[in-house]
Amino acid sequence: MTEHVIRLIWDAWRARRKGAGAIAQRQRARLADMVAHARANSPYYRELYRDLPDRVGSAEQLPVTDKKTLMARFDDWCVDRQITLERAQAFAEDSTLIGERFLDKYTLLTTSGTTGTRGVFVVDDRSMAVTTAMAFRMLTAWLGAGDFVRSVAGGGRMAMVMATGGHFASAVAAARLKKSRGRRLEVLSVHMPLRELVTRLNEFRPVLLAPYASMAALLASEQEGGRLHIDPVLLALSAEGLPEGEYDRIARAFKAKVGNSYAATECPFFSYSCEHGWLHANSDWVVFEPVDADHRPVPAGAPSHTVLISNLANRVQPILRYDLGDSVLQQSGPCRCGNPFPSIRVQGRSSEVLIFRTDGGDRVTVAPLAFATLADHAPGLQMFQIVQTSATSLRVRLQSHGTDSDRVWETVQAGIGRLLAEHGLDHVALERAAEPPEQSKGGKFRHVIPLSEKTRS
Repeated sequence: MTEHVIRLIWDAWRARRKGAGAIAQRQRARLADMVAHARANSPYYRELYRDLPDRVGSAEQLPVTDKKTLMARFDDWCVDRQITLERAQAFAEDSTLIGERFLDKYTLLTTSGTTGTRGVFVVDDRSMAVTTAMAFRMLTAWLGAGDFVRSVAGGGRMAMVMATGGHFASAVAAARLKKSRGRRLEVLSVHMPLRELVTRLNEFRPVLLAPYASMAALLASEQEGGRLHIDPVLLALSAEGLPEGEYDRIARAFKAKVGNSYAATECPFFSYSCEHGWLHANSDWVVFEPVDADHRPVPAGAPSHTVLISNLANRVQPILRYDLGDSVLQQSGPCRCGNPFPSIRVQGRSSEVLIFRTDGGDRVTVAPLAFATLADHAPGLQMFQIVQTSATSLRVRLQSHGTDSDRVWETVQAGIGRLLAEHGLDHVALERAAEPPEQSKGGKFRHVIPLSEKTRS
């Protein structure tokens, strides 16, 4: 561990110990510094901020950015003039370079483009150090001294179940961890057949398991069914949200602690979960703003249309007041766990809201979270995916364990039917799909796939 990372860990500990005031002070200072740096060194931000005052006191003063806009201005966005989109894309297309240094000094990450625009992100060493410090904060929040002893006694074996073959954040992290951990790290593809995945995990016996959340739910069913029999100390989940009951089920199935982190390639150290199911934002290093569709603040306790984030660590490719596209709900008041950092719950991607028409022609929207409890009420259901095929029809993809898949379908069909009826959408047709749920290129399962914007219009 480098001296820089140790200093960051020490600063993170002091910020939490001193409370909300110290956290806010760090956030304000780092935001002002990042804005000044961006406008001085990035042609894009210099142009965007030309009418702003010399010193910006809050993120709300800044214009909103998003992935599509930044990717269109990639060369002007980056502060290092050696970085060009042409060079970055050439590097990203070479799978032999996963985990290697871009331009011998940066980390390059890509997103799979699930939301329509593929992202290419360049990260400096400062941001990587902050990510490491926040990971330390997260693990020490999840694990006690006894858990660390169990991990050491188990050989420190770690298994990552993730997307492979691309410069995804998890794949890059795995490639670099492999160099230091060697045989103590097993990297398994999320696209691997479930039976093979179970066999490999049984052979490796990890004490730390790091899968996507949807994959953890599948593996919990395998553990409950006796096909998987591992004894991890911790499951560190990422990528997608699950119904609240699923986290408890996973913990019971493995008799292990379950931690969940909500993050993004744009800000990999965004938040981590507590024992009460809230996600605590590392607000000493990130500004987050729950906002409505017009980017106006929404009050705590109300779901937002989207969330804007400002990454206060990455200076080579500043991400400031960036529309992440997720609906979040911020907790009113302090969390019962005593953590002074603000807490949120993720409601789902705003781009995955389903839009229907009533018989009278009125527009009705249904958030993806509304479907989340289906899994709680359908015994045997491992995974579902709802695909909107028209303004009045849904196609439902199911994956179940056991033999009575017809009964699973009847339960899911009845649950969706009740939900639609509550919204005055009894006329919406439900179709059972023959194909299983689909993974994105990045290995993630989306619970809801809406009509495209073009089709909606």
